[in-house]
Amino acid sequence: MDIKMIAVDLDGTLFRDDKTVSDRTITALKKCRDKGIKVIYATARGNSAEQLVPGYLFDGCIRMNGAVAYADGLQVYSKRISTSEVKNLLLAADNAGIRFSAELGGSHYTNFAFPEDWGLDFNTRYEISDFNTLDIEVEKIWALPETEAEIEVLKKHMQKGHYIITARDDNFTMIMHEDAKKANAVDALANHWNISSSDIAAFGDDLIDISMLEFCGVGIAMGNAIDEVKSVADYICDTNENDGIAKWLEEYII
Repeated sequence: MDIKMIAVDLDGTLFRDDKTVSDRTITALKKCRDKGIKVIYATARGNSAEQLVPGYLFDGCIRMNGAVAYADGLQVYSKRISTSEVKNLLLAADNAGIRFSAELGGSHYTNFAFPEDWGLDFNTRYEISDFNTLDIEVEKIWALPETEAEIEVLKKHMQKGHYIITARDDNFTMIMHEDAKKANAVDALANHWNISSSDIAAFGDDLIDISMLEFCGVGIAMGNAIDEVKSVADYICDTNENDGIAKWLEEYII
């Protein structure tokens, strides 16, 4: 198997449930880089990813579910949303009592005060904003609908040029630019390094990883992945708690 690039999701994939990375996984990724393989992470997280991942393991990264990508310290991909374009959606969500935030880097423009127990220790900044007048470009809009009815409110007000996706945990819902997908960002990084998609292996566990696993030559679902991810994968490895990434790399790459 001639793999030249490895892309790993973070939560539920690289991270164990306590948000740490096992020594075995770190060692496996180091050995891959020693073989000249590019290693990146691809996450829906923003700046918080920097504080959680061992940065020395990675040649590049994808954040905000594919809205932005970096290679060798350079931004190589960016797809943002203008808040004015989704004004009706944001106002409808606000009127329905749905908590949401428009995020750019470490800044959040939001309709609610972040709880203290969220631990705002990742250089996160937020401000309560007036979405009647706010007109900026952001990388992601996320919402915390509590019922299916609230999710339907968001879907009802979606407009052309954007998409909505809900992760399995806590109904965490994202509204993204239609081209802000992990697959597109992986493609941009691969082009930067002149790597073919057929030579990329990708690991994931949730809905937001499907495009990436389908795009890459080898898609690996975690043992703890949802069924939709497993159904598109070429392989299913062990779980994030049981060194799934490391075990697969040791068997097929190292």
